[in-house]
This record gives sequence, structure tokens and C-alpha cells, in this order.
Amino acid sequence: MTVPSPTPNGADRAIAWSDPARASAFERWLAAIAPAQGLRPETVQLASADASFRRYFRVDSVDAAIGTRIVMDAPPALENSAPFVQVAGLMAGAGVKAPRVLDWNQADGFLLLDDLGRQTMLDVIDADRPEANLPHYLQAIDALIRWQLASKPGVLPPYDKALLERELSLFPQWYLGAHRGVAVEGMLKERLERAFKIIVETNLASANVYVHRDFMPRNLMVDPGDKQLGVLDFQDAVYGPITYDIACLMRDAFLSWDEEFVLDVSVRYWEAARKAGLPVEEDFGSFYRAVEWMGLQRHLKVAGIFARLTLRDGKPRYLADTPRFIRYIRTTCARYSQLTPLLRVIDEVEGTTDSIGFAIPRV
Repeated sequence: MTVPSPTPNGADRAIAWSDPARASAFERWLAAIAPAQGLRPETVQLASADASFRRYFRVDSVDAAIGTRIVMDAPPALENSAPFVQVAGLMAGAGVKAPRVLDWNQADGFLLLDDLGRQTMLDVIDADRPEANLPHYLQAIDALIRWQLASKPGVLPPYDKALLERELSLFPQWYLGAHRGVAVEGMLKERLERAFKIIVETNLASANVYVHRDFMPRNLMVDPGDKQLGVLDFQDAVYGPITYDIACLMRDAFLSWDEEFVLDVSVRYWEAARKAGLPVEEDFGSFYRAVEWMGLQRHLKVAGIFARLTLRDGKPRYLADTPRFIRYIRTTCARYSQLTPLLRVIDEVEGTTDSIGFAIPRV
């Protein structure tokens, strides 16, 4: 999962390069495309970094009406930009506002993109007044339904059993093992495997559409003069459960809402999806259950990813948000009896309840 992270105001925005050869390649490419693209290379500066190996720069245009463009720095040995280019085209075809790819130096991994602005939906959210944010969430629903209506099988990678299982494996490997120091073996391993099997089977029962996979306020851009939200960070899109992106939107990695607001927006999405002819359940209760189970899979995965970002990649700020994911996991597990064994495992690992009858082995 990748999450753009704007550089703080006033921070040093000079671009640092660990590889002088790559710095030279960037300067040559930018100078070569500047005349045709109307760029001012001398203005280039760091815009943001994210959880992957990508960086983003901002460069001024000679045309004041355009303002600025974005450059993506994605080293080919570390990042494959082809999915980004593909999905950008799919989003444009779906009528979703997303950055156009204006130039792509495929050999060196530099892309020139539209600049959708500096303000994310997360930046403008009023966390104390959920109802005040409803217009933005309705815009997000509109973009999501446009994206899902464009879905076709065989275009994007399948979000299949193998991928779901690989993602779930991040939780025992990185969160329990590497972060919490738990030896995932014996009874604990068996409990997790049984729970994961039920989660995967339940999620695979949902109808398939295009899935953004990180559809949340931090990746949605607000333009005060445009009723459409811009969509970023879509390179990991797949073809999978229709429940995923609405679960992602309402159970955010960096923001939590009371269930009343979550239900309100979820019902609005469900109603709009049914009206649009998307394959959601006829009964909202069944649909919401499916959303919760899909969200559970995501939260287990992301807890593992955030631990990996800290322990392997040296990005500790992400792990600070894992208590939010543990709360999501516990809340969902507490609703469904099939998930009681998983809840007990979580509670013992986190120290939130008494012993459950077996000792969690520590490494």
C-alpha cells in the first residue's frame, strides 16, 4: 500500500539524490521535454514522498493557466510504473478525474503528470462534525461508482484467493512475529489459519469490479472549483470484491468515524450502486456484513504492512496508526461468532483481556 505524504510547509524542498547518475538522467530528461511541455526546469522541487520507493516533484509551467505539473520519480528496478499508466488510462475512460500521463521515460522511470492540487480530502475534513463532511463523501461515492461501472474482467490482475492469502500472511509475519515478537506456531497458527480461511471464503463470495485498493481521503484531491474529486495512488488496482473500496473509504487508515456516520455513507453508496446497476446485495444488512468482512481482511493486511514499513523500510510513523486497525479488527470480530477465536488471539497479543486458555509463544 502507498500513501502520499505532503512535505510540511516550510520544510526544505531541495531534491536529494543518492545516485548521481540518476540525478543526471533526470536533469537530461526534464530539459529535453521542457520546451514541448512548457516547463520551467529551474523551478522543480520536492512535492511529496510515499510508502513505496516513489517520490513526487512539482515543476512550474510557463503557462499561468496550467500552473504546475507533477513529476513521478519511480526507479524501474524498484517500482513498475506500467500499472500506473494503465490504470490512469482506465480512470480517464471511466470519467474519473485522475492525473493524465503527459510523458513517460520508461527506461529511467520518470513520468510527467497533471497536478491535481495540494489539498487532499483529508486536509479539509472536519473530524469533530461528521455531517459537515457528507458533501465530500458523496463526491467520493460518485467517483467510486464511475470507476466500478467501467469494470471489465481480464483487464486488471484478479484479487483472487492467492492474493488475499498473501496479504493476510503479512499480519502473522510482520505484525505478530516481527513487531510483537510472537512465535506463530502450534495452536496459535491453527487458529489464525482457520480464521483466515473463513475471511477469504466470505470475501470471495462478493461480486467483482475494478478495485482501487487505497480509496481513502488521503488519496482524494479537492478542487474548490470542481465538483469532482481527483483520485491518486491507483497503481495497485485489481479486479475483485465490490465491497473493498467502500470499506476502505469508511474505515480509513488515518481517520475514524462513529458507526452512525459510517452507516449513513455506506447506505448512500449502496443505494447509489443499486440505482446504477452495480452488483451489490439486495439487502443492505447482507451488504454491510460483506463490507465488514472485507474491511477486516484489509485491516489485518495493513497492520502487517505498517509493521513492515517500520521494521524493514525505516518508516516508523506508519506503525503509530496500528492501534486504529486493531480497534477495527476487534470491533468486527466481536460481531460475528465465527471470528471469536481470532478476537481472542488479538486480545491476548494486545493484552486487552484475560488469558484465553493457551499461552501465546514469544520469540
